[in-house]
Amino acid sequence: MRFTLEHSCTGSKARAATLETDHGTIETPIFMPVGTQGTVKAVEQRELYEIGAQIILANTYHLALRPGTDLLTEAGGLHRFMNWEKPILTDSGGYQVFSLSELRKIEHDGVTFQSHIDGSYHRFTPERVLDIQRTIGSDIMMILDECPPAACGYDYARRSGELTLEWAAQARIWLEKTAPLYGHRQFAFGIVQGNVFEDLRERSARGLMDLGFDGYAIGGLAVGEPAEVMYRMTDFTTDILPQDRPRYLMGVGTPLNIVESIARGIDMFDCVMPTRNGRNAMVFTPDGPLTIKKERYLHEFIPIDDACGCYACQHFTRAYVSNLFRTREILGLQLASLHNLAFYLRLTRDARNAIFQDTFPSWKDAFVRRYLGKGTHESSTIE
Repeated sequence: MRFTLEHSCTGSKARAATLETDHGTIETPIFMPVGTQGTVKAVEQRELYEIGAQIILANTYHLALRPGTDLLTEAGGLHRFMNWEKPILTDSGGYQVFSLSELRKIEHDGVTFQSHIDGSYHRFTPERVLDIQRTIGSDIMMILDECPPAACGYDYARRSGELTLEWAAQARIWLEKTAPLYGHRQFAFGIVQGNVFEDLRERSARGLMDLGFDGYAIGGLAVGEPAEVMYRMTDFTTDILPQDRPRYLMGVGTPLNIVESIARGIDMFDCVMPTRNGRNAMVFTPDGPLTIKKERYLHEFIPIDDACGCYACQHFTRAYVSNLFRTREILGLQLASLHNLAFYLRLTRDARNAIFQDTFPSWKDAFVRRYLGKGTHESSTIE
């Protein structure tokens, strides 16, 4: 993988880089819209291009269940199946080890899942996960890991981290024995685990670096721990990870999480929040999030965000979008999701520009003050 560090901001660990794949070059910091099942919920591929999405994320576990590897092979991979010409990153299913804890059994050589769809059983090993991702044809493949719960305790986190390193070693061997199926290169990222314990994070990071991967993700955060703990673990881990490889903080997060993590040296992000919150009538603005279906917005004939260039903000008012939600019209879900993704992508673009100008610390502070200020600020989470 060709990863070029273009600029590191004076007075900060924030950095701007490019990451080259056969489906296009990714400019970091970057947010990756989540298309778990080969679709970003309520948003068309055409719209993703229009708002400047450079890469999307899909999920190995879900795609293995539906549509399945046979159909993906017949289609020629996920890019052709969903008509997406830019890069794709696929998670390994490791998060499902955490989120589907009642439907899986972890063993030394892999995980057995009971499908949340029909109850059928599926075996995921480090090798099988890579085989599925070869079939998907993603540009960046994640190795299988175990994502432990936030309050698991030291002993569990230690055993979990050792297992993840064992799986990484198996995956590294299997990478050398297999090849891409569709004529474009595929890269592999290792996932640093270790919960909230610095010594375990360091052991995991250094073990993965010894194995040698194209990039490194930080997993097992944003799973219930306080934000300050997430920031501390992120800051600690990026000090260990190599400068010449991309760093990906998995499953993060709120706009504040993203700018704070960029300040700690993170390059790549993904989260379902923009689309999930959008479908639940929450939209993001520089002055904080607002719940658009509230009656107060029925009388605001202004864009959701007058500085936003997305289709929703250029053509419709808060009043109209509010009415869509109050009347349960599907268009409301689409417009809110589209706007939220545009907001997140603009956020990382603005951060990148500030890094190049060596103004990132002051830019971040101004963003945080405004986002947390008075006015339209409301709760930023939707369960």
